[in-house]
Amino acid sequence: MNYANPQIENIFATFEFECEKAIDYIKTEYSLMRAGRANPKLVENIRVNYYGALTPINQMGNISVPESRTLLITLWDKSALSLVQKAILAANIGVTPQNDGSVIRLTFPALTEERRRDLVKQVKKLAEECKVVLRNKRRDAMDALKKEKNAKTVSEDLIADYEKEVDKQLAKLIESVDALAKNKEKDVMSV
Repeated sequence: MNYANPQIENIFATFEFECEKAIDYIKTEYSLMRAGRANPKLVENIRVNYYGALTPINQMGNISVPESRTLLITLWDKSALSLVQKAILAANIGVTPQNDGSVIRLTFPALTEERRRDLVKQVKKLAEECKVVLRNKRRDAMDALKKEKNAKTVSEDLIADYEKEVDKQLAKLIESVDALAKNKEKDVMSV
């Protein structure tokens, strides 16, 4: 869309940037949600006190998924196995690591029906929270447009068009959040 002045362009750029941050956040949260399958993202950012520096596990070795419910962590420095095991236990991800002296194995139990329903509730709650954030960003953009209207830097007709554009963008964003939530819900409920 063509904007009347740099302030309007800045309002839209800020709105789009903030909304993208909210969408990225929910995608990250959904990727960390355990749906009965092993996911390397669950452990890759757990930090280990390795030679005095907090180091993420994914920088200390390879994380692989040999089976659908098993994570295998192969470290480059075998002497750090016990440190990584302690860090995983401290992270409290709901799985006890098994150290066999050369690799760390995490076996995720199958989810019960009750746990799946709880996860679906969390999925819906996250989606609703994201929609609230998006609506707040819409409100901020609308307030900024009203300020421009009151300052008479842009005509009222253009402001009305810009407000419609903000609403259109918000509707698309909410649709994408709903689609993300629906996909994650389907993923959680699939056995």
